[in-house]
Amino acid sequence: MQITSDIKYIGVNDHEIDLFEGQYIVPNGMAYNSYAIIDEKIAIMDSVERRFTKQWLDNIEDALGKREPDYLVVQHMEPDHSANIINFLNKYPQAKLVSSAKAFVMMKNFFGDDFKENQIVVEEGSSLSLGKHCLNFITAPMVHWPEVIMTYDSTDKVLFSADAFGKFGALDIDEDWACEARRYYIGIVGKYGAQVQTLLKKIANFEIDKICPLHGPVLSENLSYHINLYNIWSSYNVESEGVLIAYTSVYGNTKQAVELLEEKLKENGVSKVVVNDLARCDMAEAVEDAFRYGKIVFATTTYNAEIFPFMREFINHLTERNFQNKTIAFIENGSWAPVATKVMKSMLEKCKNLVYTESGVKLLSAVNDESIAQIDALAKELGGK
Repeated sequence: MQITSDIKYIGVNDHEIDLFEGQYIVPNGMAYNSYAIIDEKIAIMDSVERRFTKQWLDNIEDALGKREPDYLVVQHMEPDHSANIINFLNKYPQAKLVSSAKAFVMMKNFFGDDFKENQIVVEEGSSLSLGKHCLNFITAPMVHWPEVIMTYDSTDKVLFSADAFGKFGALDIDEDWACEARRYYIGIVGKYGAQVQTLLKKIANFEIDKICPLHGPVLSENLSYHINLYNIWSSYNVESEGVLIAYTSVYGNTKQAVELLEEKLKENGVSKVVVNDLARCDMAEAVEDAFRYGKIVFATTTYNAEIFPFMREFINHLTERNFQNKTIAFIENGSWAPVATKVMKSMLEKCKNLVYTESGVKLLSAVNDESIAQIDALAKELGGK
């Protein structure tokens, strides 16, 4: 794949993987992106996952012909991007490694060697000339590891963005960018919104024609759309109008209440209602939805004088990612001592800017006339009527 006249794609697609980072379902695989900038000097941008060593090294050979690379720029030390540093140096021992000081410390941890003879340490504002191409380095700590750097090629106006602007999915699969980019961002980067905001302010100073992430497609059209979504996600603002109902149900009574609420919400003018059964859905999708929509209903049973485990897991995912700026409602169920609302509310105590509805729903085992009236009142409040 030719990115520009001097930049070639040399990454790989992975359709063997089932769980990314051991937890995220990736039905359409993953891409591990790497790029070659070919000039008087040649820079390779990052490596790939260890299972694809031969394919990656062959891709480098195919891209360069009889030439050899002068630099390997290591922007991020997660093994899906750094595993082949040693294999690269074994093949090209004269090449230099360009990275942050913290990355070289991590190399020592991963490989038992920080490659002192090959080091070029860069920091914010550092640059590297390849000839007509000038690489300008941007520090991006905690987006989403502390050592991360990004690289701006001022000649072709290309931002090599490390894991930012990445998504799940291999490149030979045609799918909507936003859906899997959102799930990727919320799950993996979501905790670090403040750091992403800092990064967005830095790159606002650059004229960017293309964004080359380490996962997902090269972005070259409507960049303002992608950057605006990153701004919404990292500032924890509402992306889409609608109501999410996240629930667990043991014997179907809580589910019945949720289905009735869904129906009533639509009657009260809520055009988008998303319902997630936390015991059966992809948890990462449910977490993504909780950050996307502005109004969230938590519905669960009292369980062991606590809450049902899948709901606890769901709320833990939210709070560890700085969940905030939402309208919250509760449906609780309990046969003799319902405490689910109290437990859920206490788990959300440290979240910022949460507004709780005046209405709530309490089931004593099953839906009855009283709880139906409560559901109706909650639907009217969430619907703005």
